[in-house]
Amino acid sequence: MLAGLCGGLGAVFGSRCQVLRTEPLPPRAFHAGRQQYSSTEILAGLAARVIPDSSRLVAVTSSDLFVPVLTFVFGEAQLEGRCAVVSTCRLRQEFYGLPADAKLESARLLKETVHELGHTFHLAHCENYECVMAPSHAVEWIDLKSSTFCEACRPRVPS
Repeated sequence: MLAGLCGGLGAVFGSRCQVLRTEPLPPRAFHAGRQQYSSTEILAGLAARVIPDSSRLVAVTSSDLFVPVLTFVFGEAQLEGRCAVVSTCRLRQEFYGLPADAKLESARLLKETVHELGHTFHLAHCENYECVMAPSHAVEWIDLKSSTFCEACRPRVPS
């Protein structure tokens, strides 16, 4: 799945993508009461790494993520930073009691990863529901949007 994501990101951003070695999530990010991981804590760990200036670092996890004010998040990014985290947990059809659909999960993962990377390029949420920068408060909203930026957002993303 990560190789496919890398290819999709390369096509959207016109740049090279590399899959790094798997690392465990930081134990301090786990909230026992919620049985979820704090995406903000994961981002803090990513931000402590040395990243080349033009590069972005995205962690992809199968664990469920949250921020304190929301029940869950599909991902989170440093607005104007260089790190993001995306979860496949709620992108999977099985989470909703439906049969697995690897193609749909991959499409959702690409959209959410592009969305979070858009935040690292200073983009806020877009009102165009087809734009990848449209907010996604439910998985159905992800399915409505494309994996690309609209005409208003695209010029603000480095190529």
